[in-house]
Amino acid sequence: MHKHSKIVILGGPGTGKSSVLQELEDRGYTCFKEVSREIILKAQKDGIEQLFLTNPLLFSEKLLEGRIFQFNEATKVNQPVFIDRGIPDISAYMDFKKENYPSSFTEANKSYKYHQAFILPIWPDIYTSDNERYESLEEAFEIEKNLIKTYSDLDYQLIEVPKLSVKERADFILKNIEQ
Repeated sequence: MHKHSKIVILGGPGTGKSSVLQELEDRGYTCFKEVSREIILKAQKDGIEQLFLTNPLLFSEKLLEGRIFQFNEATKVNQPVFIDRGIPDISAYMDFKKENYPSSFTEANKSYKYHQAFILPIWPDIYTSDNERYESLEEAFEIEKNLIKTYSDLDYQLIEVPKLSVKERADFILKNIEQ
């Protein structure tokens, strides 16, 4: 296991990423939470219900800033770091929304490379809408397709995490980290 590994956990909305990251954190691993929730909640305080829907580019620029910050922070940690969603997720979501974005997004995808990428597949049984989730199950599958394409185009070998209990999913990830 590389000391400075940056491991991204990705997947469509509602696939259990937060639960798995919480489990890894409970086991003593450094985990960086999804930054978009913070941005959404701050925007809601400022009276913007869904910043991604209102101003996708501004939302995505804030995300990019937050994720680059996380990436750089992860570099300082002397053990593997698990990150909830990566920099390439941003352009994948923009592609899903058919929104234009500056080349700086694509440049960031190439400049900041994660050591490994695990994907949690859409799992209709656990998919539920919470107050910060506005996607339908069909949209969730579309987002997943965009994520897979974006990461594959960047030459990531996505490792699919099986649909098991949170504990077993965390075990699977830990067993499959590159030594």
